[in-house]
Order: sequence, then C-alpha cells, then structure tokens
Amino acid sequence: MTSTSSTDVEWKKRSVVSSFIFKFDGGQPQVALFRRSDKVSTYRQHLAPISGSINPADASPLAAAWREIREETTLTPESLSLLRQGKSYSFRDESIRREWTVFPFLFRLKTPEDEQRIRIDWEHDGWEWHHPDIVIRDSEGAIGGVPRLAESLRRVWFETDLGPQAGAVLSSGLEALSQDHESGARQLATAALQTLREAIAAMEEPDGKPTEEWWAKVRFMSWHLWKNGRESMGAAIMSALLTALGNIERVVKEVQKTASRRDAVLNQIDHQITARQEAAKLISQAFGAYLARAFPSKLASNQPITILTLSESSTIRQGLRYAALNSGFILDLHILESRPLYEGVSLAGSLAEDLLSTSSASRTHKITLYSDASAALASSAVDLVVLGADRIAASGAVSNKTGSLPAVLSAKHISPRARVVVLGDSDKIGTPGHPEDHVVEDNDDSQISRAWQAEYNSARVRHAATTLQNLKSPESRLKLEIRNVFFEWVSADLIDAYVTESGEWTLQQIAEHSSRLEVEEKRFFESL
Repeated sequence: MTSTSSTDVEWKKRSVVSSFIFKFDGGQPQVALFRRSDKVSTYRQHLAPISGSINPADASPLAAAWREIREETTLTPESLSLLRQGKSYSFRDESIRREWTVFPFLFRLKTPEDEQRIRIDWEHDGWEWHHPDIVIRDSEGAIGGVPRLAESLRRVWFETDLGPQAGAVLSSGLEALSQDHESGARQLATAALQTLREAIAAMEEPDGKPTEEWWAKVRFMSWHLWKNGRESMGAAIMSALLTALGNIERVVKEVQKTASRRDAVLNQIDHQITARQEAAKLISQAFGAYLARAFPSKLASNQPITILTLSESSTIRQGLRYAALNSGFILDLHILESRPLYEGVSLAGSLAEDLLSTSSASRTHKITLYSDASAALASSAVDLVVLGADRIAASGAVSNKTGSLPAVLSAKHISPRARVVVLGDSDKIGTPGHPEDHVVEDNDDSQISRAWQAEYNSARVRHAATTLQNLKSPESRLKLEIRNVFFEWVSADLIDAYVTESGEWTLQQIAEHSSRLEVEEKRFFESL
C-alpha cells in the first residue's frame, strides 16, 4: 500500500459533474458553454459546461447532473434528454491545489424551442454555442475554457477522435441499442458486437504497427457500447465485448501487417458472433436434461408438466420449444401477458406457431394466457417457474422483466413444491456489486398510458386518462408520476437452478465467473 505524503494531504478532493448541452441545427452539432461569473469560487470568466459538486444526498452522479442543470438553467427532462455518459477521470490543478474527479454527461435539447427555456442563475454571466470539434481541438486554449474542458467533452463526443465514418457508425449503433425494447439481452449483445465490428472497419488504420491510440479508441468504443447502449442489459453486452477485446488483443499481437490485421480482427468478431448462435441451442439441451432429472415421473407417465413464465426471450422460447418437441414432455404453459409491450402474448403466439407446425398428434400441449394481475391464479398447480435473465449478479440474484418477482412469490406460496429455474448463458453474469447498483430503466410512460385512451375502453376510463395526462403539465398543482420500470430483481434464495450453455451452474461458479469478469473489465477499461 502506498503511503500518503504531507503534500498529498493538502490537496482538496472534489467529485463533480460536467453536463454538456447540445443542439443540432440542420444536423450540425453545437455545444453550449457557459461563462462562469465573478461570484463563483474557481475559474471565473472561463467557459464551462454546467458543473457542480456531487453531494451526499445525490443518488448518483446522473442525479447530481440533473439537479445542477435544473438549478443553473431551469431545464428539466421535459426539455432535455440524456444522450450519453462519459467515463469519469481525475486530474490535479496545481494552481488551486484541487484534485477533481469529473463525471461527464451529454444532454440534448428536445426541440429548438427548448433553448428559449434556458434561464441562467448567478453562477454564469451568459452562454454561447460552439462546434464540439473546435472545442476538442483547442490545444492553445483560445476559447478560454476551464481546465480539461476538451478532455471532458471528448469523453461524451467521440465523433471528433474517431472520425466521421466510425463516429457515425458508433452513434447510430448506440441509438439503435438504446431504442430497442423488443430484443433480449443476448440479441442486444450480438448487436453491440456487430456495431463494434462495423466501427472498427470504418476507422482509419495507423501505418505500420498498431498504435496505443488505435487500441485506446477500440476500447473506448467498447466502453460506450456497454454504458450507452442499454445499460440495464449491460452485463451481457459487457461480457461479449470483453471477450471480443481479448480476441482482438491476441490478434493484434500475432498479426503485424496493417491490412492483414484489420481483416483478422474483423474475422475474429465474425467468428464470435457465429459462435454465440450456438449457445442458445446448448442452453435448450441443458434445460431438457434438467427436466428429465427433475421430473422423471412426469416423463414416464406421459403427464403434462405445468410451467409458469412471462415475457418473450429467445432463450426461453427455444428452451420451451426444445422441451416440447425434443425431450418428450407434454407442456401445460401458463404465460403472463407482460405489459406494457405484451411480450408474453408474443411468446405465446410464436410458441403456438412452432407447436402447431411440428407437434405430434399423439401429444397435445396447452397454452393459457393470464393478465399480469393474475400471477397468483396462474401459479396454481405449477411444477416450474421459468425465468430468463437480463443480468445475473455475483450473488446469484437475477434481474429480469418486471413481474418476475410477483410470479415467483405467488408460485412459492400457491404451489410450494414449484421450482424456479433461470435460463441464461454465462454472458448474463455481471461483475461483483450489489444488485441495487443495477441501473433502473424507467421507460416512456406513454407505453402504459396510450392503452387507456383506446376506443374499446369506457368513457369513464378515457376521461380519467385525460385528467391524469393533464396533471403532467408543469403548471399543475397536483403532480403525477407514471412508472414504467422494465426490470426487477429476484433474490438468489428464491431460485432453485441456473441453466447455462455449460449445464447447471452453482452459486460458487457464478461468483467465480463474476470475479474473472471484473479482472478483465479493469484491464481493458480502467486506464481509459
């Protein structure tokens, strides 16, 4: 352990957020820089993003960023949307004996009119718009920005360093990931790999041997795909990207010629994407083997096995399909609707098509759909609760579609002998940390409220929906909040088995795999 010198003790340490507000005029990016007033304690009359300290009461750096934006500009989520977060970093300013840890964020004005809603407070004298490329390339300090302004900006605006082609590929890929609310974690991880491949193909290659700058860009692209795609499903995305980075690192060491290296790197990612397609098949086979071990009497007597599940997951669909068509079991499926996007309905429909087209006349499977509020009714006489996993914590706790916990608790109470099984490949395992540290994805509330206005509803319901919608106005004296959280945790003590592409995994195996991921995460990302 390194000892602390007296000079180190004299440094004041502060963690701060730096929030860049962007607008896009005619597709051209512009970043707002605010001139700090003479009333602030540091960097007076310097240009800066909206900045401020992270307070103990702030739930997260992002919460602090929103608080500072509201205090210093009056802007709220009604006018701004978070586009990206950047990797935090630290530096020391000798002139004021401060050590800063900076958490950068990039926000985007939702409409041109929202610029008119900016009302600065005493901390600033005004603001002005700049092209981000000019700010990042301002090596001479002509703009008059605060220390490390360019460094903070480049961590959220990667287009300048990557170049227009690779930057556009990565930006487009991140937007596609963030807006995809239909694909599961496995599919999103594959999409992230595909984006990384396309971005590397679009990058300008250095002459001769690969440079550290090129390697840093590849790792930074991977970090952004992990954090700014769908962070709520980040475990699978991160795991896939860490595997890709390890493969790229090996290829770069083995292949020295630039042209050959690019092809070798791209081929390696292609091979990884292809190999991922086999994992779901292996999980299905492992699930069939689990059923045979857990319910041999059901198989021998040709009695149906009753399974409760929810949400559409490619892994669950293939697992149930395999159980119905290849393992010899008769399935009695209880499926919750999974509102607001009705993934359970989609799962039931796709399974019905599979079973109708291939089932033997000698075996009749059954599907019953239940509303989400009927979880207890759907739990009656079930043998098995099957869950997917968007993230598996080191402790074995599982983050999955909202409704998973009520389904499990209902089954444990109504059908105490029911077993709870998680189907998910090892890519879903995250690095060590508390489950509550997992990102809470609160989605667009219109996904819920739009159904209230449907014509088939009564006039009473439609009137109530209008009343509630009006409460969302900033002028309303009564505040309304509609929560549309997609994921929730099921603790490990409620889960009986984890079925992966390598068969059943124990809690110890999960914890060990999580620790290995942490080592790789730090190796590739900590120094960025």
